[in-house]
Amino acid sequence: MLSINSNFLKINLIIVYNKTKRMTRGGWIVEELIGKVQKLIKPSKGTWGIVLEDLNTGEKWEHNEQELFYAASVIKVPIMTAVFKAVESQQLSLTDLVRLEKDKYVGGSGVLQHLTTGTSLPLLDIMLLMIIQSDNTATNLLIDLVGVENIQQTMKEAGMEYSTFYNKLMLSKPNPLGSNRIAAKDVGILLSKMAQGQLVSEQASKQMIDMLKKQQVRDCLPEKLPSPYSNFNNGMPAWEFANKTGWIPGTRHDVGVFFVGNRKLVATVLSEKEDDILSKRILSQIGYEIYQYLCKEV
Repeated sequence: MLSINSNFLKINLIIVYNKTKRMTRGGWIVEELIGKVQKLIKPSKGTWGIVLEDLNTGEKWEHNEQELFYAASVIKVPIMTAVFKAVESQQLSLTDLVRLEKDKYVGGSGVLQHLTTGTSLPLLDIMLLMIIQSDNTATNLLIDLVGVENIQQTMKEAGMEYSTFYNKLMLSKPNPLGSNRIAAKDVGILLSKMAQGQLVSEQASKQMIDMLKKQQVRDCLPEKLPSPYSNFNNGMPAWEFANKTGWIPGTRHDVGVFFVGNRKLVATVLSEKEDDILSKRILSQIGYEIYQYLCKEV
């Protein structure tokens, strides 16, 4: 454990040591990245919870990692996990048809609320809409299918020690037992397991990553990145980002896994009590610095 103290915050940089110079150089580079992230969030008057984990070197940096934030749409990632767990145990099938009923429609993001009542879509498509368009109606349909208790159990089994789930989305009367809350540490653990094929199963992990890579909301961490198709490497895009955002006024999150060449980095960046324009600007700059870091050889 290497601890670096500053007037601004205490950094805990967890390094898996190796005798080779490549690992040592990687440690130096990640410290440079951390310094840049520190500088970006320092002027903010809001609260930030951040976990960055380089899956190639094993290095991890955490800031306010146990702080609880309103989950917003990031809660859709553990809901997706619970659905895949139900599919894995053959309680559900990705080809099951889900019927749209008028009393299930809710507002906010998503297209299902605008489709004809009685329309049926495969479970896989409902889940895809929940992730790539952040569809709230799709989310609530999936919560009904798998159940609140199963989602809570899935979160617990995945190692989400601090986070909580109680509510469907866009409800006028929230559950008196609590609200949907997430900690950066928990989300980082979930994504790290997913990226390494250890969440539900190797196949399910790959399917979830592939779904997150299709994300349509790219206005936070990846906003300042060059086009992924500007530089093909052996037929592959320059970068991919398997992510999910979450937003309500004053709260903005972006969480996911960066893929740049053979490099992989889990990024969980949560914010609240901050101006929406400023939080978005900080998130996009953090994403740019992560990308620059991943482009460097270690």
